[in-house]
Amino acid sequence: QVQLVESGGGLVQPGGSLRLFCAASGLTFSRNYMSWFRQAPGKEREFVAAISWGGRNTYYADSVKGRFTISRDNAKNTVYLQMNSLKLEDTAVYYCAARPVGYSDHANDYDYWGQGTQVTVSS
Repeated sequence: QVQLVESGGGLVQPGGSLRLFCAASGLTFSRNYMSWFRQAPGKEREFVAAISWGGRNTYYADSVKGRFTISRDNAKNTVYLQMNSLKLEDTAVYYCAARPVGYSDHANDYDYWGQGTQVTVSS
Protein backbone atom coordinates (compact mmCIF):
# COMPACT_ATOMS: atom_id res chain seq x y z
CA GLN A 1 0.00 0.00 0.00
CA VAL A 2 2.68 2.49 1.01
CA GLN A 3 5.03 3.51 -1.76
CA LEU A 4 8.05 5.78 -1.64
CA VAL A 5 9.65 6.40 -5.01
CA GLU A 6 12.98 8.19 -5.27
CA SER A 7 14.29 9.91 -8.36
CA GLY A 8 16.89 12.47 -9.35
CA GLY A 9 20.08 10.50 -8.86
CA GLY A 10 22.85 10.39 -11.40
CA LEU A 11 26.50 11.00 -12.16
CA VAL A 12 28.04 14.32 -11.18
CA GLN A 13 31.53 15.76 -10.84
CA PRO A 14 32.99 16.73 -7.48
CA GLY A 15 31.64 20.12 -6.47
CA GLY A 16 28.48 19.63 -8.47
CA SER A 17 24.85 19.51 -7.36
CA LEU A 18 21.89 17.17 -7.53
CA ARG A 19 18.32 17.39 -6.33
CA LEU A 20 16.63 14.19 -5.19
CA PHE A 21 12.89 13.65 -5.08
CA CYS A 22 10.78 11.23 -3.09
CA ALA A 23 7.12 10.84 -4.05
CA ALA A 24 4.96 9.20 -1.38
CA SER A 25 1.60 7.48 -1.63
CA GLY A 26 -0.54 5.23 0.55
CA LEU A 27 0.22 7.06 3.81
CA THR A 28 -0.76 10.25 5.57
CA PHE A 29 2.26 12.14 4.40
CA SER A 30 1.96 15.11 6.74
CA ARG A 31 1.86 12.77 9.76
CA ASN A 32 5.18 11.15 8.92
CA TYR A 33 8.68 12.24 9.66
CA MET A 34 10.56 11.90 6.42
CA SER A 35 14.23 11.17 6.05
CA TRP A 36 17.03 10.39 3.66
CA PHE A 37 19.55 7.64 4.26
CA ARG A 38 22.38 6.46 2.08
CA GLN A 39 24.37 3.28 1.73
CA ALA A 40 27.73 2.86 0.07
CA PRO A 41 29.08 -0.55 -0.95
CA GLY A 42 30.24 -2.55 2.06
CA LYS A 43 28.94 -0.03 4.57
CA GLU A 44 25.92 0.29 6.84
CA ARG A 45 22.98 2.42 5.90
CA GLU A 46 23.80 5.94 7.09
CA PHE A 47 21.50 8.73 8.21
CA VAL A 48 21.65 11.83 6.02
CA ALA A 49 18.77 14.14 6.90
CA ALA A 50 15.28 14.24 8.39
CA ILE A 51 12.38 16.66 8.45
CA SER A 52 9.42 16.99 10.82
CA TRP A 53 5.76 16.67 9.91
CA GLY A 54 5.25 20.29 8.91
CA GLY A 55 8.82 20.96 7.85
CA ARG A 56 9.66 23.28 10.74
CA ASN A 57 12.49 21.14 12.12
CA THR A 58 15.31 19.63 10.13
CA TYR A 59 18.19 17.38 11.11
CA TYR A 60 21.43 16.60 9.34
CA ALA A 61 24.36 14.30 9.67
CA ASP A 62 27.57 16.17 10.41
CA SER A 63 29.04 14.92 7.16
CA VAL A 64 26.46 16.79 5.05
CA LYS A 65 25.57 19.77 7.23
CA GLY A 66 25.97 23.00 5.30
CA ARG A 67 25.94 21.22 1.95
CA PHE A 68 22.61 19.38 1.85
CA THR A 69 19.12 20.74 2.45
CA ILE A 70 16.02 18.65 3.12
CA SER A 71 12.57 20.07 2.44
CA ARG A 72 9.03 18.85 1.93
CA ASP A 73 5.84 19.88 0.20
CA ASN A 74 2.91 18.25 1.96
CA ALA A 75 0.49 19.39 -0.74
CA LYS A 76 2.48 17.33 -3.24
CA ASN A 77 3.40 14.43 -0.92
CA THR A 78 7.01 14.98 -1.84
CA VAL A 79 10.27 15.31 0.07
CA TYR A 80 13.42 16.72 -1.48
CA LEU A 81 17.13 16.60 -0.87
CA GLN A 82 19.18 19.37 -2.42
CA MET A 83 22.82 18.30 -2.52
CA ASN A 84 25.50 20.88 -3.20
CA SER A 85 29.29 20.78 -3.17
CA LEU A 86 29.23 17.05 -3.69
CA LYS A 87 32.25 14.99 -2.69
CA LEU A 88 33.50 11.59 -3.77
CA GLU A 89 32.44 10.16 -0.42
CA ASP A 90 28.83 11.15 -1.11
CA THR A 91 28.64 8.32 -3.64
CA ALA A 92 25.94 5.91 -2.46
CA VAL A 93 22.43 4.68 -3.03
CA TYR A 94 20.12 7.22 -1.45
CA TYR A 95 16.90 6.02 0.16
CA CYS A 96 13.78 7.85 1.22
CA ALA A 97 12.17 6.67 4.46
CA ALA A 98 9.04 7.45 6.46
CA ARG A 99 8.24 7.08 10.16
CA PRO A 100 4.75 7.83 11.56
CA VAL A 101 6.00 8.40 15.12
CA GLY A 102 8.73 11.01 15.43
CA TYR A 103 12.34 11.83 14.80
CA SER A 104 14.97 9.14 14.54
CA ASP A 105 18.36 8.87 12.86
CA HIS A 106 18.42 5.08 13.06
CA ALA A 107 17.44 3.11 9.99
CA ASN A 108 15.83 0.33 12.04
CA ASP A 109 13.25 2.77 13.41
CA TYR A 110 11.75 3.55 10.01
CA ASP A 111 8.68 1.79 8.77
CA TYR A 112 8.69 2.50 5.06
CA TRP A 113 11.42 2.67 2.46
CA GLY A 114 11.81 3.51 -1.17
CA GLN A 115 13.82 1.52 -3.67
CA GLY A 116 16.74 3.93 -3.71
CA THR A 117 18.39 6.10 -6.31
CA GLN A 118 22.07 5.96 -7.20
CA VAL A 119 24.25 9.03 -6.74
CA THR A 120 27.75 8.77 -8.15
CA VAL A 121 30.30 11.55 -7.68
CA SER A 122 33.28 11.07 -9.95
CA SER A 123 35.72 13.13 -11.97
